[in-house]
Amino acid sequence: MGAVPVPEAALYGAETARAAAWSFTRHRLPLPTVHAIAQIKAAAARVNAAAGRLPAELARAIEGASIEVASGQHDREFVVDLFQTGSGTSSHMNANEVIANRASELLGARRGSGTVHAHDHVNLGQSSNDVIPSAIALAAVTLGEQRLLPALQRLAAALHDLADRHWDDVRNGRTHLMSAMPIRFGQQFRGHAQQVEAGIARIAASIDACRALPLGGTAIGTGVNCPPGFAAAVCAAIGAMFGVRVHETKHHLCAQSGLGAIAWLSGDVRTFAMSFYKLVNDVRWQASDALRQLDLPPLQPGSSIMVGKVNPVVCEAVLMACAQVLGNDAVVAFAESQGQFELNTMLPIAAHNLLEALELMAGAAEAFCKHALLGLRVRANAAHEVAKNPILATALVADIGHDRAAELARAAAERGLPVFELARDRGLLPVPRLQELLDVDRLCGSVGRDRDAASRG
Repeated sequence: MGAVPVPEAALYGAETARAAAWSFTRHRLPLPTVHAIAQIKAAAARVNAAAGRLPAELARAIEGASIEVASGQHDREFVVDLFQTGSGTSSHMNANEVIANRASELLGARRGSGTVHAHDHVNLGQSSNDVIPSAIALAAVTLGEQRLLPALQRLAAALHDLADRHWDDVRNGRTHLMSAMPIRFGQQFRGHAQQVEAGIARIAASIDACRALPLGGTAIGTGVNCPPGFAAAVCAAIGAMFGVRVHETKHHLCAQSGLGAIAWLSGDVRTFAMSFYKLVNDVRWQASDALRQLDLPPLQPGSSIMVGKVNPVVCEAVLMACAQVLGNDAVVAFAESQGQFELNTMLPIAAHNLLEALELMAGAAEAFCKHALLGLRVRANAAHEVAKNPILATALVADIGHDRAAELARAAAERGLPVFELARDRGLLPVPRLQELLDVDRLCGSVGRDRDAASRG
């Protein structure tokens, strides 16, 4: 293909430079994926040395260089555009060249000398077609279990704490945005916590599915040039070296021709984002001037012209993050459809969109928890509004019938009187019976009182 210039100070080589030469965006493969590639290379070097396929000194240098890359020391060397060959081969060779040249330096040789060869040594027993999907899955597992799941667990705990703290505070329920029967703020927050916990369970299951790496399939899933036992040993070494539990897939042909578990995880993160959107939007509405049921911590002025204005800025930021995740999953879903025969050819953008979604939901959960929930206050007027709710006439249906209760509700709404007062003045039921039927604690019930039961449910 002819000569290609490589910057003298670069750790990468000609294949990287050739791919970078035609880049057309500033986007790059997500660094967690780059770091995961390097983890695979470090583990592979150790396994190849133990099996006698690499000289021990050379393998130690590859392992050392790979660990440097995995720790982020050479992030600036990854210059290939995200929008590249669909297999991610360009970024894979970027990693192989950086690791080979840095390993050569560690052995006292000149970078570019070939002392450590990007293909023969760093890539021994591997292919872009099994390393890149494995790296995406490894990065997703790492980010999911170290960042996203802990953030969601803290969010659920904060909501449970609010439920416990505000169990006895009541408000009017709302269906179709209109007043409905009363509910406890504690029940609202318990329900929110259960939504988050349901999302945690789904996401944790899909993260577990990503632990099955397609390493060992090499070019097309058939394992050409891969020694028996290599992939299983590399997965075990990744766990020992980096603390991430992964294993070799049992279904190489399936794992390399489609995104499979990666798309599943993306879909479950999107599902959580949609339920999180609802949760946050409920709180945003309750803190609005329209309802005035909650007070959010004031964080910043809300207008460049209107003095004294404070807006629900964190809620709105989180809602935008949730909307972005919806788009992220749409890209991953389409990318899943782009597997032709033995290979998917949209791996880089699948990596970008999945890992961005994981980061967004982790950050959004942390921000909402810290800047909204921890300082949230329930307004006392919410309880006062319950007595004026004409829908309370529903509680009298069993005693006075549906039609009389409906007329009572209409009259209470028109005259702005509490149902209790109107029913008492009309003599519809004895006062003790009215007090019993319209008791707010009785109407709200005890569903959701038990935090542990809510967690199991």
